[in-house]
Parts: sequence; C-alpha cells; structure tokens
Amino acid sequence: MKNTKVLVLNGPNLGRLDLRDTSIYGNLDFPALKLFIEKCAVDVGLVADVRQSDSEVDIIQWLHEAAEAKIPVVINPAAFTHYSYAIRDAAEMLSVPLIEVHISNPLRREEFRHTSVISGIATGTIAGFGPDSYRLALIALKDLLK
Repeated sequence: MKNTKVLVLNGPNLGRLDLRDTSIYGNLDFPALKLFIEKCAVDVGLVADVRQSDSEVDIIQWLHEAAEAKIPVVINPAAFTHYSYAIRDAAEMLSVPLIEVHISNPLRREEFRHTSVISGIATGTIAGFGPDSYRLALIALKDLLK
C-alpha cells in the first residue's frame, strides 16, 4: 500500500499555532507543522493531504469525502474534540482507520478537555507528544493498512 493517501484534518485555532502558548503547542507554526506531517507521511510510504479549518462544516464535509472515497484519516479535532457530535457522527461513517491526535495531552490540562466525543469511535488516540503525535499516528496507520 505504498503511497496511500491519508487525510490529516486539523480543527480550530491550529492554523494559528504561532500565536498559541509555546509551552503547550511548541514552536512550530502551522505551515511548518504541515511540512513536518507531509515529510513523516512520505517517510512511512503515505501521502498526506493536510488540511485545517476553524469551521465544523468544513471538517464534516472532509470526513464525508473520506468516507465516500475510503481514505484513512488522522484528525486533531482541537476544541471540537470535547463537544462536536456532528464531527463524531461524520467520523463514524468511515469504514477505514481513524486516528485521533493531539499535540498536548488533554488529560494534563483543564478538566473540560478530559472528555473526547471522538475517542469512542476512533481506531486509536495518540496525544501529548507534540508534533510527533502526528508521526506516531502515521506509523500506526501504515501498520493498520497492511
């Protein structure tokens, strides 16, 4: 399955990593994170289509696209993690792997971040490793697709 396409979806405020708390999100801005993800994907034999939106509608439409085309997904739903049942329902339509990622570890943060409505339908969740959370997700995804 060399060069299998994977959608890497990023939710609200991740497009502005340059303005966020570097002690939580690190020093990469979103363009640098996107390049990092694309390189990691190539390194494991995948092709990453990296997208970011602050709009729930965009993310839902992208999940529908992935479900129809049977494209595996790595998703960092960001704040939508904790309350977007619409994104959860769209993600549940996937018949291919879905890996939830987070740059930080939500369980080490504010209590409202401890609940994920996505985790229950995700193939797996990787969190707390900074940008490496995406790399680890891509490695796991490649293994799942064998």
